[in-house]
Amino acid sequence: MKRQFTRWFVVGVVCIFILGYLTVEHNRAVTSNLDSVQTALIAKNLDLPPRQDFRLVVISDLNSQYGSTEYEPEVAQAIALIPQWQPDLVLCGGDMIAGQKASLTKSQIESMWAAFDLQIAAPLRKRGIPLGLTIGNHDGSGAIKDQTLIFQDERNLAQAYWQQQHHFLNFVDRANFPFYYSFQQNKIFFLVWDASTSQISPQQLEWIEQTLETPAAQQATARIVLGHLPLYPVATTKNKPGEYLEQGNKLRSLLTENRVLMYISGHHHAYYPGQVENLKMLHAGALGQGARQLINSQLSPRQTITIIDLNLPKSTFIYTTYDATTWQKIALEELPASIPTKNVTIWRHDLTIPDGKSINIPKNSNQSIL
Repeated sequence: MKRQFTRWFVVGVVCIFILGYLTVEHNRAVTSNLDSVQTALIAKNLDLPPRQDFRLVVISDLNSQYGSTEYEPEVAQAIALIPQWQPDLVLCGGDMIAGQKASLTKSQIESMWAAFDLQIAAPLRKRGIPLGLTIGNHDGSGAIKDQTLIFQDERNLAQAYWQQQHHFLNFVDRANFPFYYSFQQNKIFFLVWDASTSQISPQQLEWIEQTLETPAAQQATARIVLGHLPLYPVATTKNKPGEYLEQGNKLRSLLTENRVLMYISGHHHAYYPGQVENLKMLHAGALGQGARQLINSQLSPRQTITIIDLNLPKSTFIYTTYDATTWQKIALEELPASIPTKNVTIWRHDLTIPDGKSINIPKNSNQSIL
């Protein structure tokens, strides 16, 4: 009798386990279907311009709190939407994980990269979408103290992760990948530099100068540079040394001399499509936590994602940027006409500067100029 009771008890436990498993899987399938429906509805209502010769999606600053292996819902939704836009390339402006903390263990950092791969890189890779990236300060900071890299272990783990991935990139020079390298997609030359700190090392600067002078760069239809820190500050809380590149003017002159179309950066968590003289500068907003307020603006911070459609023969492009929470398009006229910095004034990219001193501002534009 006791044996029979034990047998039926075991059978009952197994049945309960199987029923629980099937319920979980059913709920997961239902959730997945609901997510797919939601993604399709959002995609249907987005107002994208017609495709040009090359479509680029820019995401940046995806992480959450230190050590986190979870991402904000906006990140997940954006990654689900990207295939619907059929981009030729996705660029990430850095801070893919939440490192840069001495107490984080090797296991924790590896877990963060595994979570990034599962939730962000793998879905893009599965669709065959090329992913270019720059290392951010929370991925593998290049900060130095007493001539030693403070976060050498984090850099080693970042390098180990990225070197084992398939990126669908046509590398030109990957000797120092993922820190600084170059690749070419659809006749566009991309140079990625290590701007995980405010300093570009002399060794890297020499490589940048030599790379921009190569036939591959000079003969390309267009040249785009990607780095984590911007040339100049655009966010109120980041308007201080160390939060933007120290040699901003020198680097901008170098890019302009070599006919670079655009510099794309992250770090400040504030979307602003700017320009200084002939160089366009896309300051990508944060898709993850911690959106920040722009200098010279009363707009509330918001998480964003940007699509760039390039017309290669004319070297022109269209930005389409969405608030990743509401999925409403952000109009350029909402943004300040300019952002003043210590060294230069950054003008919104759609405004014409005929003589370098005056500017034509549309009547419906935010005309707050300092």
